[in-house]
Amino acid sequence: MSRLLSGICFLFMLLAATFCLEVLRAQSAYETAQPGYVYKFPRDHFDHPAYQTEWWYYTGNVTAEDGHRFGFELTFFRQAANRDADQNKTWDVRDFYLAHAALSDLDGGKFYHAERLTRRGPEIAGVSEASQRMWNGNWRVSWNDEDQQLQAIDKEFALNLKLHPEKPPAIQGENGISQKSSGAGHASHYISLTRIATNGAIAVNGKRYRVAGLTWMDHEFFSGAMDAALQGWDWLAIQLTDHTELMLYQFRRKDGSRDPYSSGTYIDAQGKTMYLRAADFTLTPSGTTWKSPATQATYPISWKIQISRLNISLDVKTALPSQELTAPSKLSPNYWEGAITLSGTRQDQPIRGVGYLELTGYDHAIQLPQ
Repeated sequence: MSRLLSGICFLFMLLAATFCLEVLRAQSAYETAQPGYVYKFPRDHFDHPAYQTEWWYYTGNVTAEDGHRFGFELTFFRQAANRDADQNKTWDVRDFYLAHAALSDLDGGKFYHAERLTRRGPEIAGVSEASQRMWNGNWRVSWNDEDQQLQAIDKEFALNLKLHPEKPPAIQGENGISQKSSGAGHASHYISLTRIATNGAIAVNGKRYRVAGLTWMDHEFFSGAMDAALQGWDWLAIQLTDHTELMLYQFRRKDGSRDPYSSGTYIDAQGKTMYLRAADFTLTPSGTTWKSPATQATYPISWKIQISRLNISLDVKTALPSQELTAPSKLSPNYWEGAITLSGTRQDQPIRGVGYLELTGYDHAIQLPQ
């Protein structure tokens, strides 16, 4: 998530549960996502410290001038730790900051990823509306009006990309919230920039590529745990060639059933959103799997999407099976997230697309704070 999870994913909340007991303090110290929230931009593109958990999730598909294809991911997470700490003292821990970066060399057949965990400190990590940026060391996103500059440097790869949104922010869910399970506050405020024109440079193992393509950005903020009966989730962000987009996710329960709070959104060519309930679509594995040599998890990496309400049928495939993110630090869960291609029909006419797929809970059930 992803996501979601975005992309949809609640990965940083899971990290917090294993990293620091401070995070498990009474949630009454934080606001929860409630219906009727009024979004304001650009303010809501930045941080919301009154909420316990927050993330910004960038995924994209780009192509180099020579036709070489890449997928990329850059994510920033903020997890509240102690609201009794003095925000004016540099080293008091009020929030932890996690970041993930990944590069899928789709034609080279290699996957690279890295993670960082820090606290705020003296400009080490943070999110600032005043300076129009978010950062974790030398991984950062800087805003200039609607445009963004995304930069990340690791020992094996680097990203330097300019992003320009082609549509206004899409608000996921209904009445200002994306409900994740039953009960008040078991929801998130969820914003997506679903079609972002992207150009710039990618460097990998000493070679630099000029690239162009599309990025998707998810931003969620919330407080509170999800249903403990969940095994995991499957999430997709899809950009179709007819200038429309889809976000879909389904929660898988430990008893093998599909959770009724699975949902999605269709964004038309003008940016208008249509909420999709669980009954409006199906996501079904279509046979191709990949077994991780690191975790022994078996991931379904080809899918069939049916959206009867929109007369859409899509097949999901990936050019690179090995896009699993494993955490050497063991602070965050293992999951598969990677670049995908789509082909199928809408209203019986051919359609294609690109996107990202996230799969969690395939090595073991996700562990959620209680």
